[in-house]
Amino acid sequence: MDHVGVVVDDLTAAIAFFTELGMELEGEAPVEGRWVDRVVGLDNVRVDIAMMRTPDGHGRLELTKFHTPTAVSAGPENAPANTLGIRRIMFAVDDIEDVLARLRTHGAELVGELERYEDSYRLCYVRGPEGLIIALAEQLG
Repeated sequence: MDHVGVVVDDLTAAIAFFTELGMELEGEAPVEGRWVDRVVGLDNVRVDIAMMRTPDGHGRLELTKFHTPTAVSAGPENAPANTLGIRRIMFAVDDIEDVLARLRTHGAELVGELERYEDSYRLCYVRGPEGLIIALAEQLG
């Protein structure tokens, strides 16, 4: 897999959120032109993108802000975890309590509760920018 794309309304806030999660900004660029119109199947596309990379360099997330055409909502604003489609992106973290505290400063809220799975993990779901669910997993032991 090369990357996962996420459409956002506030690109600056999304970059700050994922930076706080430990991702690194690889680059930002405006994208427009007939070639992108043909690729995405829309007319007059004008977007700004930010490519974020995991610290190990193996995972990337493309954050996209549509200027034209205007982005549309595909469902309820804060869709529950059982809504069809991509619902969450999971990140491995070293200290889940610390990450939660830092993400809360960016408006993140727990979806459920922080729970322990056997003697293996501490896990939780957090609602981040644009209602996206981010799962956090701290390996124990």
